[in-house]
Amino acid sequence: MFTESIHSSWQDFFDAESKKDYFTALMASVEEEYQNHTCFPPRELLFNAFNHCGFVDVKVVIIGQDPYHGVGEANGLCFSVNDGVPIPPSLRNIFREINDEYDSIFFPTSGNLERWADQGVLLLNAALSVRKDLANSHKHLKWNLFTDAVIKKISDEKENVVFLLWGGFAHKKGLKIDRNKHLVLESGHPSPLSANQGKWFGNKHFSKTNAFLKEKGKTEIVW
Repeated sequence: MFTESIHSSWQDFFDAESKKDYFTALMASVEEEYQNHTCFPPRELLFNAFNHCGFVDVKVVIIGQDPYHGVGEANGLCFSVNDGVPIPPSLRNIFREINDEYDSIFFPTSGNLERWADQGVLLLNAALSVRKDLANSHKHLKWNLFTDAVIKKISDEKENVVFLLWGGFAHKKGLKIDRNKHLVLESGHPSPLSANQGKWFGNKHFSKTNAFLKEKGKTEIVW
């Protein structure tokens, strides 16, 4: 089982999902992939997002597509890479947008986003695993059923969560979020192709998120 490292407030959810047929099949498929191929992130970090950000602490959800597929990059948090890894282009554009919104000249030297997750930002990829050098190679597994269940649980059982949906894939993933209870912000993807077409920069998602959290009496995120 891959659920060794999850926050205790997710335990009931994982216990319920693990009894479902799709989850049993998913874990069997993932086990086979890791045994027969080089896959990322490391097995012990598959559910890292649920370790750093407990269900009780979720204030913001960012939805990515799948982990980085290069050696040493993925750490189980969407858009995040391990310390010492060059900052990927999409994440560099995310940092640029934050700097623009806050008129800052500080640019992080690390792309490790654990610091966000520890503040209540659930960094959730739609698929939590990938084969080495093969982007989106685990989309045929049943990760979508699991991550849809995560989003539904947050939407149904929490209030005033900010969902940041970047790009068409994330927009579709967020179709069932209850927008009467939560703030959903959508824009283009921060990848260079989308950003350079004017679909990313200027979305103000980070300052809008903090304004909403402040309005609801919640602690703002230190981006």
